[in-house]
Amino acid sequence: MNSMKAVVYDEPGKFAVREVAVPEPGPGEVLLRILVAGVCGTDLHLHAGEFGPSYPLTPGHEFVGVAVSVGPGVAEEMIGRRFVVDNTASCGQCVECRRARPAHCRNLVAQGVNAPGGFAEYVVTSSARCFAVDDLDPETAVFTEPVACVVHGLDVLALRPGSNVLLFGSGPTGLILTQLLAGSGATELTVAAPTQAKLDLARARGADRTVLVDRSNPAASIEEMRQTAPDGFDVVIDATGALVVLAETLALTRTGGTVFVYGMTPEATVWPIAPYDIFRRELTIKGSFAQQFSFDRALSALRSGRVKTQGMISRRFPLDAYDEALDAVADSSAVKAVITP
Repeated sequence: MNSMKAVVYDEPGKFAVREVAVPEPGPGEVLLRILVAGVCGTDLHLHAGEFGPSYPLTPGHEFVGVAVSVGPGVAEEMIGRRFVVDNTASCGQCVECRRARPAHCRNLVAQGVNAPGGFAEYVVTSSARCFAVDDLDPETAVFTEPVACVVHGLDVLALRPGSNVLLFGSGPTGLILTQLLAGSGATELTVAAPTQAKLDLARARGADRTVLVDRSNPAASIEEMRQTAPDGFDVVIDATGALVVLAETLALTRTGGTVFVYGMTPEATVWPIAPYDIFRRELTIKGSFAQQFSFDRALSALRSGRVKTQGMISRRFPLDAYDEALDAVADSSAVKAVITP
């Protein structure tokens, strides 16, 4: 086992599936054979050169693997077991780490972003960031990282019980948000999206109401939402990263309410807002970035069934078809796409 296949970028927009050397685990590290790796919207931003990539880069930050070898100082009992990995390593010493914000570490190492990730046959990672998932199907365990991001998002949101919530988006993140919002105090939860099949999944996972957004006539859908909550929603969440959606959020939010920016827009996108509206109606705008202190709770949600993933993986691709996986995510033809090396 001297070489393996891996997706490798040398610059934005240009990648190849190459034969590269299998990495060797160093002190405190473990070598995982990848079973399944999730493809998400962040990978599209990385493809475009956004989100701080370092080259050459092997992306893939949501992955499940089996330990095949360990480095010095790591218990050999790990070998043969299945793990998910917190892909981020913070320094613990910078100003953000000292303020308990490791996701904003000034020296952050993020596998799949600025260090080798899981779109490969093997990956080396820190044993300390591995979470055993022998009890979970790999296609369930692969959702751990996105669920952890949502758990952190709900930490930031601090939802008040009894809230009337509008959620834009019913992709993987939207469906995870739907389930955890429904169990976290949202008395009424409306999910709006342009794909009926995904809205059906949202309804089955806890949405009280769904609105099919007509891409050719979004104004009609917005009016339907206004009629649903004439005084506005307590919380409006964007999980799409689409500027056309963000543009509607403030008007749909009630006085004293919160707009929650969860979806990732292109870095250069500018969202025009009226400061007077924020001032006059005492609105709050919050954002959520990645995950921190939430991997264990994400696994609890998956193990308990609070977050159900059945039916969410709709497309599976080999490494050699990574371009097709990106296309599937870009055009929303898949609920969740994964790579199975």
